[in-house]
Amino acid sequence: MAHTHKVHDKISLGKQVMAGTIATATVNTGGKLMSKITKHPLLVFGLGVVAGFVVYKYRKEIISSATNTLDAGKDFILHQKENLEDIVAETKESQ
Repeated sequence: MAHTHKVHDKISLGKQVMAGTIATATVNTGGKLMSKITKHPLLVFGLGVVAGFVVYKYRKEIISSATNTLDAGKDFILHQKENLEDIVAETKESQ
């Protein structure tokens, strides 16, 4: 059974290495692409127009997603605050 666990760790490590390699290649390619794009002002303007159009088209989805994320963050903070209050109360009781 331990052998299976070691094999699983190697596979997981392999996946992490592959993901890191892909991320590095993407960043390098993106950096080269961005350096070429910045040399052409009309292309930068065009990309801005396209980005603006996409944001405008999906604005409702973006806003709802941001709202859901904010609500989840607020819930997380309230939950952590309650946990902290419980820990403080338990500490005071044990003293």
